[in-house]
Amino acid sequence: MASPARSFFMPKFGCAAVVTGMLSLTGCQQWLGGSAEQGLPPSVGVQPLKGLAQNVSVRRNGLGMPLIESNTFHDALFAQGYVAASDRITQMVRMRLLAQGRLAELDGVEALDGDRLLRKINLKKNADQLYAAASPRLKRFFDVYARGVNAYLFRYRGKLPAPLGNYTPEYWKAEDSALMFALWSFSQSLNLQEELGSLVLAQKVGTDKLAWLLPVYPDESLPFAEAEKLKGVSLGGALANLSGLGTMSRELEQLGAPSSSNWAIAPQRARAGKSLFANDTHAVIGVQSAWSFVQLRAPRYQAAGVALAGLPGVLAGFNGQVAWGMSAVMGDNQDLFLEKVKSEGGRVLYQANGKWQPARVRQENYLAKGQRPLREAVYETNHGPLLNDIAGLPASGGYGVAVQLPDLAEDKSLDALFDLSRASNVEKASDASRQIRAVATNLLFADANSIGWQVTGRFPNRLEGKGMLPSPGWDGRYDWDGLADPMLHPYDQDPPQGWLGTANQRIVPPGYGIQLSNAWYYPERSERLAELAGAGKHDTRSMIAMQSDQTTLFAAKLKKMFLAPGMAQPLKSAIDALPDADRTKAREAYTRLMAFDGRLSAQSADAALYELFLQQSMQRTFLDELGPVDSAAWKAFVAQGMASYSAQADHLLGRDDSPFWDDVSTPQKEDKPAILARSLAAAVSAGEAQLGNDQGTWQWGRLHRTTWTDASGRAVRGPVASGGDHTTLNAAPYRWGDNFDTASIPSLRIVVDFAQAEPMIGLNSGGQSSNPASTNYADGIDAWLKGQYVSFPMQPQNFEKAYGIKRLTLTPQK
Repeated sequence: MASPARSFFMPKFGCAAVVTGMLSLTGCQQWLGGSAEQGLPPSVGVQPLKGLAQNVSVRRNGLGMPLIESNTFHDALFAQGYVAASDRITQMVRMRLLAQGRLAELDGVEALDGDRLLRKINLKKNADQLYAAASPRLKRFFDVYARGVNAYLFRYRGKLPAPLGNYTPEYWKAEDSALMFALWSFSQSLNLQEELGSLVLAQKVGTDKLAWLLPVYPDESLPFAEAEKLKGVSLGGALANLSGLGTMSRELEQLGAPSSSNWAIAPQRARAGKSLFANDTHAVIGVQSAWSFVQLRAPRYQAAGVALAGLPGVLAGFNGQVAWGMSAVMGDNQDLFLEKVKSEGGRVLYQANGKWQPARVRQENYLAKGQRPLREAVYETNHGPLLNDIAGLPASGGYGVAVQLPDLAEDKSLDALFDLSRASNVEKASDASRQIRAVATNLLFADANSIGWQVTGRFPNRLEGKGMLPSPGWDGRYDWDGLADPMLHPYDQDPPQGWLGTANQRIVPPGYGIQLSNAWYYPERSERLAELAGAGKHDTRSMIAMQSDQTTLFAAKLKKMFLAPGMAQPLKSAIDALPDADRTKAREAYTRLMAFDGRLSAQSADAALYELFLQQSMQRTFLDELGPVDSAAWKAFVAQGMASYSAQADHLLGRDDSPFWDDVSTPQKEDKPAILARSLAAAVSAGEAQLGNDQGTWQWGRLHRTTWTDASGRAVRGPVASGGDHTTLNAAPYRWGDNFDTASIPSLRIVVDFAQAEPMIGLNSGGQSSNPASTNYADGIDAWLKGQYVSFPMQPQNFEKAYGIKRLTLTPQK
């Protein structure tokens, strides 16, 4: 990213008056852009569409981000559906098929296992509940949006983007938009992998040592009691035939990594005396995430911000009076249960409270491209559907893995999100946010004079246990006792400190009234956020500087550990005991790390050494017991460190008595100082092997690189040298213990400065279009790399400056 001094950019197109009354066709009588053969509508000209009541104007800025102007909200939503399909129909079709468990119809048999898993989870049930609870008003909005999508599908039938191949999508239904919301909600609280990964680790090291690998947070005790509930359980059969999780997870990644950050600065900390707001939405790196920018303007409604493909309206952004945005609360609102199951008399039985009872069964039909149709049974216990295939259940029985999700009956989240987008002040935004239950988020909002925060979601009351590991389903002690009272959800408004912010950290103290999560992210990002937000006065430039910040506070903690009374002398002795060549390297690495300032710029040689040490220390602490590197246990361990606070960080800063410090591959017993000394020497050796012997030429960005890929995994841009890591506010995590490639980025950014005449600017890392034939397929990458924010004006006289004068006019087809 460019330095903050160079990153602030406003597009300059020249200024002219814009008429916002009746939309004129003047100057729009020619088809000047787009190709019908590639499913690309024109970007200028006139396009008649059935379903419109009046003309609608669609203008786009230099990156293809649309401004939709209409005389009715009905027409605005219709046009948004049409424009969304124009830009993202491939993505919308894939996401709908994913949520329905039908992706194999497009991708073939390799997607079938993922379909099976999604069909068992049954997101359609959640979507149907949400849609049924929505108001007639909201249902009309969804229906109008669907009509706009279908206007595109009808006009370009047979000419859809190449990635869809010969697949003919079904027409969009209003309920499909509720399904998109349910899919996004599911992706933001997905802890299936963490619980299953913990099972894999338990199989490898046993329940006695498992808790050392599952720390909650630096100041919390290890979860030994949680691991005890699996003692005596034969874990091998629990994971049998559980497939499709990897396929499902890869597809869900485009909805955004379940991490992000947001912050709001109150007027007393603002240089101009008006609030400021920022939101970073993280996503796995790709040409497109599911997120894009849109601006809507109609009588009594205007908003600019983040749109989710397939969902009408604006989910996060600015409406001229209120800014709002979300970050993942890391909510643990799903639980896995191990179930004792057996087959008897042609039925599947499971054990609950000492009794065997029949599992509920439903039939699912699957159709993979090029294959014959399949019909398979899905079984459910009192906890939920069994995710693993128990068709080949042995006569003696075995284990099933059931997942329990919160029920969404009577949930008004869809209406509440729309009300939030129309809020005129923080009080009304707060009222709306308290009704959002279906997705677990840290929701921040601000108006010119006030800021607020609300945790949303539904969280279970567990009778016992933390939900970190699958629980014995046959033992009712671990069942849910309903859901937590929403009145206990954390919130705040206009705090004395003058700012609010979240970066996926633990947001409540241990022992808080409800159990939000035990899988918080590393604390350093939020600590750096607090450090920067609480320093001096703020404006647009300082907000951008915070989004671009690449300083880690973990380095200072590491140095403090090196100097601790019980570590300093033993570490020195361990370094002195190394062979001559390694001793020289370890001393050099120690000296440089003690002088390191924590700035993880792509050009820094010391940053490269620091990250090499982190990587080497992880492998030397855990690989001897969890390896080899291609084993299921090591892969699960690396994945755990990507998702939340890791055992590696926990061990580096403490846990001096951990059994994992001993290297079981050697005859002697090692301790923490011995492993750290070896890791220091190994960091220099690894650097010489990967970066050369001249340490003056080392750069962190030569190891840590970002590559943008398309849906098939083909590289579109990169690799690009990158700074930061998982602990920096400008997040750029890598697979700690595996490789240094950047795994996710803050893909979409918003800054709102209420002191500016036009408060909102934004930045997206990919392209507006998911169609490879479009000029806006990947053109956002350069702007993101250079930090070139674009303006989203609210005042009509400034539209021309941001969007130009060329437009596509959608007209009622006669």
